[in-house]
Parts: sequence; structure tokens; C-alpha cells
Amino acid sequence: MEERTAKFSENVLTFCRVLKEDSITRPLISQIVRSATSIGANYSEADEASSKKDFIHKVAIAKKETKETKYWLRLIAHVVPSSKDRARELWKEAQELNLILAAIVRSARKH
Repeated sequence: MEERTAKFSENVLTFCRVLKEDSITRPLISQIVRSATSIGANYSEADEASSKKDFIHKVAIAKKETKETKYWLRLIAHVVPSSKDRARELWKEAQELNLILAAIVRSARKH
């Protein structure tokens, strides 16, 4: 999962590099870079958690960041129509990560 979240971050960064920056896209790019890279960062921190509660908290943050990333992808696809297909692919991966992280949180809470 650590590798998958890192790869996702790399893919989002590559996606952002090709977007034309203007007064509208600049803040969107900034936001998505923060949220997408935060997914993997928080998951990595969860791996080193000091307690079960800390682990659940970090994974839950990573999960929230997937939702935020999907939001920014939607807005970017709207304002840069030529990016729609790639944004959709990344959105799907963010959704898969969201579902996996939700399952991890559920499982950790049960045990």
C-alpha cells in the first residue's frame, strides 16, 4: 500500500506538471499537490504509529485526503477539459485508495 500511494502521488505530480498554469488552475494545482501527496505521507506515518489509536487516526486522515483529491480532480477536469480523461483515471485510483483505506480503518477498529 505504501508503494501504491507513492505511485499515485507521482502520477498526480506528473499530471499537474502538464497543466497550463493561470489564475484559476494555479490554486487548484497547489491544492491537489498537497492533498494527493498527503495520502501517502499519512499512510507512511500510520505504519510507524505509536498506538492503535494513532494508527487509525493517520489512516483516517489519508482516507480524507483521497476525498479531497477527488474533489480537486473534478474541478481541474472542469476548467481544463483536455485533462478530463487523465483526471478521470486518477479519480478512479483515488476512489480505490479511499475504499482500501476505509476497509483498513474498519478492520483496525474491530480488532
